[in-house]
Amino acid sequence: MSRSSVFGAVATYGGLTAFGVLAVFPLLWIITVSLQEAGGATLGIQIPIPPTLDSYVEALTRLPLLTFLRNSLLITTAATIGTVLSSSVVGFSLARLRWPGRDAMFGLVVATTLMPYVVTLVPSFVMFKWLGWLNTFLPLIVPAWFGNAFYVFLLRQFMRSLPVEMDEAARVDGASNLTIYWRIVLPLSGPVLAAVAIFGFLHYWTDFLAPSIYLSSVESYTLPLGIVMYQGRYGNQWNLVMAASMFVVVPVLVLFLSAQRYFIRGVQLTGLAGR
Repeated sequence: MSRSSVFGAVATYGGLTAFGVLAVFPLLWIITVSLQEAGGATLGIQIPIPPTLDSYVEALTRLPLLTFLRNSLLITTAATIGTVLSSSVVGFSLARLRWPGRDAMFGLVVATTLMPYVVTLVPSFVMFKWLGWLNTFLPLIVPAWFGNAFYVFLLRQFMRSLPVEMDEAARVDGASNLTIYWRIVLPLSGPVLAAVAIFGFLHYWTDFLAPSIYLSSVESYTLPLGIVMYQGRYGNQWNLVMAASMFVVVPVLVLFLSAQRYFIRGVQLTGLAGR
């Protein structure tokens, strides 16, 4: 191995290690602070000796954190399922079916990704107020069942890579478009469906803006809103704030670590990895 290649490998792995440390540092800081007793948080990572779980117990008793957790789980689960199903149906139509204006419609769908969320915020609020959905979970769940342009793009790109001969053979056997979608295309789209599900889960689980607009009662708050409430009431007790924050972080870590293989493969197969 030449000297230049050795230097390149050292620089690459050194840079990756530095970025890894920077990425992990906030998580380690949250964990160490949450294990401390009541008091100010240190700037560095300092593991308390002995560590204590009193902050977690106190965080659960001072505010209805379990209620916030239940609300977040309900909204995230329903919205993620709706996103995956609706986006996959639209992606299947744009990728596997032939109908007039299909390509123009796909361009229009992709163009909507350039529209900021705040542009439609006021009309959406007025519509949901007219429907009587304010302070309910419906404004946070129902829109997810009408597809997402970015996820439609991912699914369409993947489904276009599947052999068209499978559809033709299924139609010869009398299969309908719905049967082809449900029994042929979806089972073969597992990696990209997993990627979309993870993207959707992260979005709905950590979303703060939409719940803060549509939810007004404490009993309907999600975890991000509950964390802000903790910070407002106990901002000088960082051990409590960080203990409450771990209830948001842990499910995300568990989901990604358990499904990272499918997530990375799905991103690669849809072309977002830069291959």
